[in-house]
Amino acid sequence: MKWNKADLAQYLEAKEYIDTILIPLIPYQMSTESELEKNAFQNELTTVLANDLEKELTGRVMLTPSYYYVKHATKEEEIERLHGWITEIQKQPFSHVFFLTLDASWKKHEQVLKGTLLWLPGMKSGDLHSAEMHRFVRDQVDQISELIRSYW
Repeated sequence: MKWNKADLAQYLEAKEYIDTILIPLIPYQMSTESELEKNAFQNELTTVLANDLEKELTGRVMLTPSYYYVKHATKEEEIERLHGWITEIQKQPFSHVFFLTLDASWKKHEQVLKGTLLWLPGMKSGDLHSAEMHRFVRDQVDQISELIRSYW
């Protein structure tokens, strides 16, 4: 289920079955021109992965809006903001919280996150419409889905 009116109406009718939340973590920055394309690609790839995961796990997973953060902001501040999201999320009966990211800098802080970090050492660039990329995404979705199911 996604964060839209139709899916949220379905969620309210069947929320006892939807026990997992997925939060895409996406870096944003405009200050370093050499990083603009890489960050935009990470945004696109993370969004594709999150949407495909939501489709694969429909009926158990709620996909939140993406959490955007300034790449060079302190992770402590971002973790505090994320924990605010988690506090809000836990007002519903979600048992499992997963954070999806391609940004390796989150790995250093995963122990303090109130959820499970799914870090993918993804590609830095490419063509999202290529057959190679579709295979990569499909393979990642299969593996991550299996991992999430192991928590259930």
